[in-house]
Amino acid sequence: MTVHQLGDARVLIAGGSRGIGLAIATAFARHGARLGLCARGIDGLQRARDTLQAGGAQVHVQACDLADPAQIQAWVEAAATALGGIDIVVNNASGFGHGNDDASWQAGFDIDLMAAVRTNRLALPYLRRSALPAILNVSSINARVPTPRATAYSTAKAALDYYTVTLATELARERIRVNAIAPGSIVFPGGLWDQRRTSEPALYASVRDRIPFGGFGDPADVAAAAVFLCSPAARWITGQVLAVDGGQSLPA
Repeated sequence: MTVHQLGDARVLIAGGSRGIGLAIATAFARHGARLGLCARGIDGLQRARDTLQAGGAQVHVQACDLADPAQIQAWVEAAATALGGIDIVVNNASGFGHGNDDASWQAGFDIDLMAAVRTNRLALPYLRRSALPAILNVSSINARVPTPRATAYSTAKAALDYYTVTLATELARERIRVNAIAPGSIVFPGGLWDQRRTSEPALYASVRDRIPFGGFGDPADVAAAAVFLCSPAARWITGQVLAVDGGQSLPA
């Protein structure tokens, strides 16, 4: 089996309007998948939809605050109706709780963890009817590498990793695969590291120079791993958290 056997898989992507999420959507579309995207801002979603449709993809978009269970339910149900079902779920959204205040911790819990839990729970009835069901949670190497100024974010991602393995165990007998990818430092326009290039150039240069592969990653690097793990080519892989980081999380 190969990645190309994805065919017209029906793929939900939470946080799919820009950066890593849009790169994942683009990679799936390249293989013929049909897409249901959500994000908080409708303008970004519409731009993503227009770009993907120009390449021939079928795309459903819907604004959704992933901290709101009712909005998640509305998105999953509408996307499943528009696409005729669900085969693959990608949970890419993050609250980016980089502080240590209550709001940062709440954002990590609500969006990095519970949005994935709720989306997967709602998608399960559809996945059980799919011929190639897969769930992919987007974590971070911060879950395994202590990082200053990112306590809430790192803790939420560590919880997401544990949830991934636990859910994979629960669903293994049903042959519903559950994996995660853990990106390292990735640069894209408007993203965190793109902002820090100008706001904190010393930090930007320090992190860049410590990455063994010699620089920051690209969203396309993460997207390639995401499509592989959700494809029939990875049919015997479940319960794994794959670092996509150019060696950034390796011991010094």
